[in-house]
Amino acid sequence: MDERNYKAEEVVAVVDRDRYVEEFRDVATFEACCRHCPNYGKRWGCPPFDHDTLQDLLPYNKVMIIGVKLTPHDAKMPLERVHDLMRPELERLNRRLLELEREKQGFALGFVGKCERCGDAPCARLEGNPCRHPDVVRPSLEAYGFNVSETASQLLGIDMVWSRDKNVPRYLTLVCALFFNDE
Repeated sequence: MDERNYKAEEVVAVVDRDRYVEEFRDVATFEACCRHCPNYGKRWGCPPFDHDTLQDLLPYNKVMIIGVKLTPHDAKMPLERVHDLMRPELERLNRRLLELEREKQGFALGFVGKCERCGDAPCARLEGNPCRHPDVVRPSLEAYGFNVSETASQLLGIDMVWSRDKNVPRYLTLVCALFFNDE
């Protein structure tokens, strides 16, 4: 019997990098959104970056988008438990993403939010030091200016939903990506 407190459904799409960048990337809009986050400029996975992030993507011609629709078994799960609910899938997806990055010699973009490696410790960026875990920490799609809601909807067929009360929404959507080259 499955002891997880959720059902996970994974969807994968592969698209041309140029199409994805042209149709789903709007750096000005999403960096403006990021400026409202308390992590803006305080974590290495968050903007502003010291380089043109498009340059990180140009060596690759394809993008693998991986999405997971995470449906909690408890329809009345309190919103403050959302991170506990997502953590197992985030950890699984991060491991998979890093494996794919090594295997395909690509460039991965992970998930928005608090750095799971440093936890509550202040990010080394605050002290002007490099990331303590560059081997496993990746910026999010949002940090690179991508519209994750449109990505999920148009490429994965998963419409994102939001909480309307103090409970977790009927499902959560996790989206990450791997930029890589065709073999």
